[in-house]
Amino acid sequence: MLRQAWRWSAFRDTRAGTARSAAASFLAADGPRRSSAGPTRGFEDIPHSLRGRSQLLQQPQSVSASYLRYPWGHEAFEKAKKEDKPIFLSVGYSTCHWCHVMERESFKDEEIGKILSDNFVCIKLDREERPDVDKVYMTFVQATSGGGGWPMSVWLTPDLRPFIGGTYFPPRDQGRRPGFKTVLMRIIEQWQNNRATLESSGEKIIDALKKGTTITANPGESPPLAPDVANRCFQQLVHSYEEEYGGFKDAPKFPSPVNLMFLMSYWSMNCSTSEGVEALQMALHTLRMMALGGIHDHIAQGFHRYSTDSSWHVPHFEKMLYDQAQLAVAYISAFQVSGEQFYADVAKDILLYVSRDLSDKSGGFYSAEDADSVPAPGGLEKREGAFCVWTASEVRELLPDVVEGAVGAATLADVFMHHYGVKEQGNVAAEQDPHGELQGKNVLIVRYSAELTAAHFGITVEKFNELMTSARGRMAEVRQIRPRPHLDTKMLASWNGLMLSAFARVGAVLGNEVLLERAVQAGNFLKEHLWDPHQQNMLRSCYGGDQMEVQQISPPICGFLDDYAFVVCGLLDLYEATFQTEWLRWAEELQARQDALFWDNQGGGYFCSEPSDAAVLLRLKEDQDGAEPSANSVSASNLLRLSHYTGKQEWLQKSQQLLAAFSDRLTSIPIALPEMVRALMAQHYTLKQIVICGQKEASDTAGLLAAVNSLFSPFKVVMHTDGNPESFLCQRLPALSSMTQLDGAATAYVCQDLTCSLPVTEPQELRRLLLDGATAQEAL
Repeated sequence: MLRQAWRWSAFRDTRAGTARSAAASFLAADGPRRSSAGPTRGFEDIPHSLRGRSQLLQQPQSVSASYLRYPWGHEAFEKAKKEDKPIFLSVGYSTCHWCHVMERESFKDEEIGKILSDNFVCIKLDREERPDVDKVYMTFVQATSGGGGWPMSVWLTPDLRPFIGGTYFPPRDQGRRPGFKTVLMRIIEQWQNNRATLESSGEKIIDALKKGTTITANPGESPPLAPDVANRCFQQLVHSYEEEYGGFKDAPKFPSPVNLMFLMSYWSMNCSTSEGVEALQMALHTLRMMALGGIHDHIAQGFHRYSTDSSWHVPHFEKMLYDQAQLAVAYISAFQVSGEQFYADVAKDILLYVSRDLSDKSGGFYSAEDADSVPAPGGLEKREGAFCVWTASEVRELLPDVVEGAVGAATLADVFMHHYGVKEQGNVAAEQDPHGELQGKNVLIVRYSAELTAAHFGITVEKFNELMTSARGRMAEVRQIRPRPHLDTKMLASWNGLMLSAFARVGAVLGNEVLLERAVQAGNFLKEHLWDPHQQNMLRSCYGGDQMEVQQISPPICGFLDDYAFVVCGLLDLYEATFQTEWLRWAEELQARQDALFWDNQGGGYFCSEPSDAAVLLRLKEDQDGAEPSANSVSASNLLRLSHYTGKQEWLQKSQQLLAAFSDRLTSIPIALPEMVRALMAQHYTLKQIVICGQKEASDTAGLLAAVNSLFSPFKVVMHTDGNPESFLCQRLPALSSMTQLDGAATAYVCQDLTCSLPVTEPQELRRLLLDGATAQEAL
């Protein structure tokens, strides 16, 4: 008899394999299961004109599939109730590898399509558009299987209670592993003969999840002690750290920017201790090895999703906006810490890619580029990485020039192939290429330093750098004429908020006006296209149309917690980079709206979605900083920063209540919430208030701001006043009116715990003051 919740293996969207079913008592035998350590991706393939816009489908669709499917909504729910059929819910998103596989193998299969259409109401959902729905059913799948991923396949009762869940299924049985057709037939049989048990099981599981996922603070509870939590988080990261190539744990290896930002922040508060030095070394080594590895696109810039091996060599080739945003911030932070231009160059490299390939003319940013593409024009079968990889013969044909003065009359190809590890037979190991898609191909990875390669060929480092710049330029031109991977032109408020932070922070550190102007364009885009001024709501998404116009669905999807939190953070970063108070004013408005929609008045913290949608069965609080930081983690910092900008003590109290609500998690497994640990540290050490008095556009004001931005000081707010008592900030912080310029020069004050330093007017004085303050703060 069918168990009410089959235990499916954790599915990881890696090239190395697919999910294995551990079908317990119903299927023939258990198989080994791999745990899911992070987010994975996948989605059913849909026509190009609809990609990234699945919610635009207002009528049931059968295009590119052999079954009738509906969008998530009232029509599908009513049909299931009327026809008394279970619901098959397929969840993923546009730029997926394994969901493309399942689409091709199962959803386009005529026999399977007929079974689906005749016996189920089929719903297709983009998890990026409806993260609230995805989170509910992923929680169910993880609870009943020990892991999860996408494509996610869940069967529901007509009242939306899940009773069976899994991830990828092959179309037909493979040994003891059940195929999708077998799964469907057994669910049909159980629905007909054992329905009451299935429904009861679904109800019990949801009830248990409601209790098990509750995150709440006890009355009067305080947040845990920050130094203890931070030390525990550091030790847990040390335990999982891989010393040779950096990163955490073995393959597949993810960038994990939240870990790297925590480590640099931990160092900033412990820079004179061995633990602090080790934390910084871990972060810088990981960032360097990623930048040298194949996960970094050395020709067209940007970073791929993750590495399938421990050396960052062979990636899953998908590129995600949220990765680019967080990594750009991590690399520019590493530049602030170390002073090494290498890290600044990588940050600029990332933003070059985003500006060129993920930017809409409206100012918004697209979500992702797919991993798969056809190898050549006119090709039919997509292959992973086809757009990015090279054969040795391609490189030799493209770079035939003899390098003047090089040892052995070496060609440009010889130098390039030596430096980037290009081999005649290809450089991808068979175990990293289970489907043979990369046979004979090369994934570029830096194998030697510039100095070593230059010495090997008897040329200067300057000459070598010129040669590599030229070679990469030629190869980029060839890449541009290859068939491109699918571009997901969906624009999400949350991810645009992350990227707004990236452009603002990198632009501020580098004093780059082009990057800062791009950040302002992104802020304007968010306000014009993803803010409803009438309803006073953020919108979740909008879409790049076929003519590259911005499109919206009707009705639009209202924003979720992460949309508000990430945009508020981006606006605060944009204000600190430009001193344009319109962004600070909007951040204050958005935070108030976020509080009204999502705050838990009983237990503290924010729910991921507001309670008005009865179709969302669980009200959850995200308790993990994963591929993206938890919106509660970001909100804890936002509230603290805003309390300093506005003087509103209730926001300081909310931040403390939020941290108290997550106290158990922070105390026991802080490695799950490194971004929230940073917020806890900010609470403990208190934020510095750096006030710059001067004319906003004046060069001496810019000089003081540049001094602030030259240092990595994670726990601060920067504000500007021109002496006008009617200004936005002076109205909220009257004490600013008493801070004046010395002898007409731009002047900086550094304040903390209601005490301010003597004013300074020289950038070097300000820099010295901030460095001395950091040393004093470490001693606390």
